[in-house]
Amino acid sequence: MIPITADAIITARWILPVEPARAVLADHAVVIDGGRIAALLPAAEARTQYRARRDITLDDHVLMPGLINLHTHAAMTLLRGLADDLALMDWLNNHIWPAEARHVSEPFAHDGALLACAEMLRGGVTCFNDMYFFPGAAARAALAAQMRAAIGMIVIEFPTAYASDAQDYLDKGLAVRDALKHEPLLSFCFAPHAPYTVGDKYLSQIATYADELDLPVHMHVHETRDEIEHSLKQYNVRPLQRLAALGLVSPNLIAVHAVHLEPDEIASLAQNGCHVAHCPSSNLKLASGFAPVAALLKAGVNVGLGTDGAASNNRLDLLEEMRLAALVTKGASNDPTALPAWQALEAATLNAARALGLDTQIGSLKVGKCADLAAVRLSDIELAPCYDVTSHLAYAAGREHVTHVWVNGELLLENRNLTTLDLSELHAKAALWHDRISKNS
Repeated sequence: MIPITADAIITARWILPVEPARAVLADHAVVIDGGRIAALLPAAEARTQYRARRDITLDDHVLMPGLINLHTHAAMTLLRGLADDLALMDWLNNHIWPAEARHVSEPFAHDGALLACAEMLRGGVTCFNDMYFFPGAAARAALAAQMRAAIGMIVIEFPTAYASDAQDYLDKGLAVRDALKHEPLLSFCFAPHAPYTVGDKYLSQIATYADELDLPVHMHVHETRDEIEHSLKQYNVRPLQRLAALGLVSPNLIAVHAVHLEPDEIASLAQNGCHVAHCPSSNLKLASGFAPVAALLKAGVNVGLGTDGAASNNRLDLLEEMRLAALVTKGASNDPTALPAWQALEAATLNAARALGLDTQIGSLKVGKCADLAAVRLSDIELAPCYDVTSHLAYAAGREHVTHVWVNGELLLENRNLTTLDLSELHAKAALWHDRISKNS
C-alpha cells in the first residue's frame, strides 16, 4: 500500500473530538490536508496510511477543537481595567461610552482587535464572534492573524465616529460584508447592540434582512433587571416579548447574557430554536446576576460561551469561562451534576459553532471539517495526576498550558509562540493607546 501524502499528522496522548459526545481517544492522530481533517485514527494506522510533510508528536497533550468565543468586543482590549467595580449603566454611561466617544476610530478598532487576537490565540481560541464599531477593522485584524471570526454588523441608535444613525450603521455593515464575504475565515452577523439602544423600526428591518440572508442576530438580551424595567416602562412588555413581536425570536437569534428569564421565556427560546451566549465572568463582575443555564439546557436551548469584552471581564479566556460556567451553574441550580466538564467543553466549541451556523465546518474534530485545533499540555506539576482529561480541561488547566493552535490547518501558535503576529509590535501599540487614553481619563 502506497501511503497517501498529507500536509500534517498530529499525534497526541489524548484527543477530544467533541463528536461523539464524551469520547476520549488515546494515542490517536489527526491527519490534515488542504486545511481540513483528512482522517482521525490510531497513531500507528495514521503513519502506515499517510506520509505527511510535517509530523508533530504531542506526548503529554490533549488535542481538541479550537475554542470559539461566542461573544466579545475585541477592540475593547484597549480599555481593559479602565473603569472597574461599577454597575453596568454607570460603567457604560459615565466611563466606557465617554472614553469611546473620545478615542474610537478605525485604528483603535484595528489595534484593539489585533491585541485581542493575540490573547485569544494564546488561550486556544480559534474563532470569535465580535460586536464593535468599525467592523471592517476587526475583520482586517483577524485576517492578519489568520484567525477565524464572525464579524458583527453593529447597529445602535446614536451617532459615533463610525456612523451617524441606525441606517448608516446598517449600510456600512452590509458594505463590509459585501466586500469580504468571500474570505473563507470570515462570516457575518447582524449585531444590534441591545433592545434599549435600537428601536422597533430597525429591529424589524434587521429581522427581515437576517431571514433573507440567513445570518445570525447577535444581541445583548435580558442582561440586567434595569433593561427589563426600562422596556416595561417604554413598551409595556419585557424585551423578549417585544423582540418576538418584531420577528427576532427565531433560530437566527444569539441572545447574549440572557440572565433574567422567566420560565415561559426559556420555553420560548427553546421552541424557537434560539441560542444563548453565556458570559459568566462578565455577569459576575458587573453583578448582572446568574443566568439560568441549567434550566436553559434542560429545556433544550443551545448554550455557548463568550468572554464579553476585556473591559468588563479583563481577560479573553475561554478555559476560564468553561470553569466558571460549570461551577456557577452548579451553585445557582443547587445541582452538582449540572453542566459537567464534557458539556462545558461542548459549550465552548460545538454549541458556539452551531449558534454561528458554522457547525458543519468547525466545533468538533470530524473528517471533512476545517482543521481548527488547540493542544493543551497536561504534564505540568500543577496538573498531576490526571484521571480524567476532560475534567482537567474544565477545572484544572489554564490558558498558559495551551501550546499549539491551528486554524484551517495553519499553525498559528507553536510552543506558545505566535507565528503570524509580532508581540513587540503589539506591546508598542498597547503602550501608545494607553498613553492616549490615560491623558483623557
